[in-house]
Amino acid sequence: MNRRVVIIGGGAGGPSTAAEAGRRDPTLAITMIEQGEYVSYAACPMPYYIGDVIKDAKSLIARTPEKFREGGVDVRMGAQAERVDLSAKVVYLNDGGAVPFDVLVLATGTRPILPGIPGEDMEGVFVLKQLPDAVGIKKFLQEIKCRKAIIVGAGFIGMEMCEAFHDAGVNTTVVNRGRMPVPRWDPELGQLIVESLKDHNIELLADTSIQAIEKGETCNLRLVTSQGNMEADLILLAIGVRPSVGLAGDMGLVLGRTGAVSVDLSQRTSNPAVYAVGDCCEAYHRVSRKWTHIPLGDIANKQGRIAGRNIAGIPSIFPGIVGAQAFKLFDLEIAATGLDERESAEAGYHPVSTLIWGDAVPIAAPGATRLGLKLIADKATGLLLGAQAVGPQGAVSRINTLSAALWSGMTVEEVAFLDLAYSPTFSRAWDMIHIAAQDLAKQMLGKP
Repeated sequence: MNRRVVIIGGGAGGPSTAAEAGRRDPTLAITMIEQGEYVSYAACPMPYYIGDVIKDAKSLIARTPEKFREGGVDVRMGAQAERVDLSAKVVYLNDGGAVPFDVLVLATGTRPILPGIPGEDMEGVFVLKQLPDAVGIKKFLQEIKCRKAIIVGAGFIGMEMCEAFHDAGVNTTVVNRGRMPVPRWDPELGQLIVESLKDHNIELLADTSIQAIEKGETCNLRLVTSQGNMEADLILLAIGVRPSVGLAGDMGLVLGRTGAVSVDLSQRTSNPAVYAVGDCCEAYHRVSRKWTHIPLGDIANKQGRIAGRNIAGIPSIFPGIVGAQAFKLFDLEIAATGLDERESAEAGYHPVSTLIWGDAVPIAAPGATRLGLKLIADKATGLLLGAQAVGPQGAVSRINTLSAALWSGMTVEEVAFLDLAYSPTFSRAWDMIHIAAQDLAKQMLGKP
């Protein structure tokens, strides 16, 4: 009998697992269970679909259920896995069906964090986690001709949705319980983000807590906050996400310190018959040397490929991550990799840092490509630990370069003399990476 592989979840990691396992071993009998109406879609571009930069939701779908079925994968849409009997190796569905397996893959993703306030379930209140959420928000904007929106939360999704609503002609306010948006970035770099919001008429309310959502008078909804009441036609709750581990917990699988499913480097869980991939599980961080939880589509796809190879009998390991992340806000590139000072100290390092400013393109008009670049290193070993960059140009490319340096375990001294492509149209002979690394190296040696 062919080995039976059952995959629960059809977002990114699950389909990646199915595709790779099927390619490597066509004899596998693969079933993918998805409770929603889409599989194998890209979630990260959803704000650009809402902002109408991407016109058609189908553009976000990498592979349809029909394509998977043509490849021999049995895709069951609108089916929810309610219970797993590990001893009998059976997945029980909400429609009364039962699917036996030899290998089980959990790709259950994350679930949005809700504030737990009155009115959070009212019409016009949204979260943005899955493709149907994006379709619902865009349809709502089109149908009611929304002109006012409130975003609760100033993380990645909150910032990207500022641009999406702005592009859709919607007056937008961001309510943030913290002082600065996206607090992973140094406050000095974060100030560029604040200025960009202001320049595009996005109001940012800092240090503000929310208390309730009510029916509005001049608009559909009223948000009650610690700084007073405000009204809008649409409220987006973008507070964050948590790993969806209900099934894993019921099965008795070990969860990591982050609350996500604990896996080894081959994506196996504490039960050898069960794998986990994507946003529901942890990933090994090569800089902190700890298991962490960073829910991103590229990580999910890579983990799925590794799980698929192992299931097909090809021993493989997922080599980990360094925490590279980026997003766009109007005219700004915002990127970071590795650890910040707090994370570095928690990992046992002795962090020191430097923050420099310069023009990413020296022959541009002065200030037109002004870039802030921060490097963090360990004073004891000289190892590069992290980097952050914000600017209208050159932030992502430099963070990608520094991610490769982190991946390779380079010291600041080594980074200071990296052989980088040079041309006056792209950088100075001494790139900002070189200058920041040399500045940090001097600081560690106690030199002026």
